[in-house]
Amino acid sequence: MISLPVIIFGLCFYGLLGAAWVKGYDAVKQHAPDYFPQFYLVMAVIRVVFVLTAIGVYLLVLSQSHEESVAFVVMMMGMYAVMMTVTLILKH
Repeated sequence: MISLPVIIFGLCFYGLLGAAWVKGYDAVKQHAPDYFPQFYLVMAVIRVVFVLTAIGVYLLVLSQSHEESVAFVVMMMGMYAVMMTVTLILKH
């Protein structure tokens, strides 16, 4: 089972990634709307790298069992899907 601090970390982690996306979207929209495709690509790469890094660190350093590892990965991927859905709904 995943501990409460790990769940709180996931929520804060995705909250910060989502907030960065929304703030970046607003900045690009205000200053250089022609660069939206580049912004989307850069943010997608940043999100994927950060998420995979967080998952990798947890699996290699903090996880104590296979079941805990699987639960963490499922939680993180679910939170990723929710973050993408919410940020796209907010800005489209």
